Amino acid sequence: MASTVTTEPSKDSPAPSRPGYGQLLRTRGAWTFLLPGFAARQPFAMLTISIVLLVQHTTGSYGAAGAAAAVTGVSMALFAPYSGRLADRYGQRAVLVPGVLLHTLSGLTLTALALAHAPLWALFAAAVPTGASVPQVGPMVRARWGVKLQGTPLMTTAAAFESVTDELTFVFGPLLATALCTTVTPAAGLVTEAALTLLGGLLFAAQKGTQPAVTAAGHARVEHASALRIPGVRVLIAVFLGIGSVFGGMQVSLAAFSESIGEPGLNGVLYGVFAAGNMLSGVVCGAVAWKVAPQRRLVVGYGALALMASGLWAAHSVLVLAGLGLLVGMCIAPALITGYTLVEGLVPAGARTEAFTWLTGAVALGQAAAVTIAGQLEDRFWGGAGFLVPMAGTVLALATLVALRSRLAARPRSRTVARGVGHRMPMTVD
Repeated sequence: MASTVTTEPSKDSPAPSRPGYGQLLRTRGAWTFLLPGFAARQPFAMLTISIVLLVQHTTGSYGAAGAAAAVTGVSMALFAPYSGRLADRYGQRAVLVPGVLLHTLSGLTLTALALAHAPLWALFAAAVPTGASVPQVGPMVRARWGVKLQGTPLMTTAAAFESVTDELTFVFGPLLATALCTTVTPAAGLVTEAALTLLGGLLFAAQKGTQPAVTAAGHARVEHASALRIPGVRVLIAVFLGIGSVFGGMQVSLAAFSESIGEPGLNGVLYGVFAAGNMLSGVVCGAVAWKVAPQRRLVVGYGALALMASGLWAAHSVLVLAGLGLLVGMCIAPALITGYTLVEGLVPAGARTEAFTWLTGAVALGQAAAVTIAGQLEDRFWGGAGFLVPMAGTVLALATLVALRSRLAARPRSRTVARGVGHRMPMTVD
């Protein structure tokens, strides 16, 4: 895979051609964290749509439902980077165990308040800890891959594999949540999300052998610079905010569209088609040995995403909307994969979990804003007005990416630099 930064190959370096998924999955110890990791992050794809469907049912307003979901997303976006930083500093298990317990309790509290027709401010109060405690399992899995595959061509394959895994959860998650909320009870989606988070999170936390090691000095003596200080990370945050606007805008607008035609159960199917396009393109993206620099791939791929998202608002039939949703989904995975791949070259190993959580949090924040705005548009204007949100979000993010793409150049690798003066030891830049 070509890159803007190259290094001298060593005798121990892997072959220049990037291996495929088969070799990745044969990595020693990988399955010990992959299977529980998949189970632990499945509920994440259920959370927003479960809140939207429950609160809309109890209040009759998509605006209120979107606002409650948005508070959850904003809370997650604000607290996720700190969760990642704590995981880098103290270990993943130390963060996960209390996190999943708090999330389960908060989610059940939010469910009870919604069913009791509590005022909106009470729902917001419960939504804050629910979002803040969302387990950051995806970034933690990516950090574990980073430990095992440091400096090998398999890192890009791992990024693609994780994107496919994420999208697989977004195929099944919304379908499961919608089915539970529409056929069992409106609260069933959120209750199931809380239960799966508890079981999957504790199982993942139990896999101590594959979590990144924490040095003895990591707790207090070493100063940990925030990943947010790296300019390229800030650019990627803007990019991922735009991707979040697609997820949030699609969730609310597809739900409103399905209800407007008298087929509320169709919401999960349409969103599943969108997520399936994302997953399929992720599989292909991970299997290709790219010769184009990732910065350029990101610009081109994001341009395609903005173009496809700009046509959603004009779709007025199920087939057209499903087709456009499939194309939009197919454009998202390459952008996500390339963004996560760039982190490996931009961020030191000791701050990567935090960097990944900044990006995950950016998606959540973009999703939260999109859910709120799209809900208001659907309530106040014509059906389908919420689809304007993905268009605006991706166009703005594309403009930012084009203007600041030079900041995505990778850090120089395989050299030693001195940090500080006097008593501080030299450290290797990964």
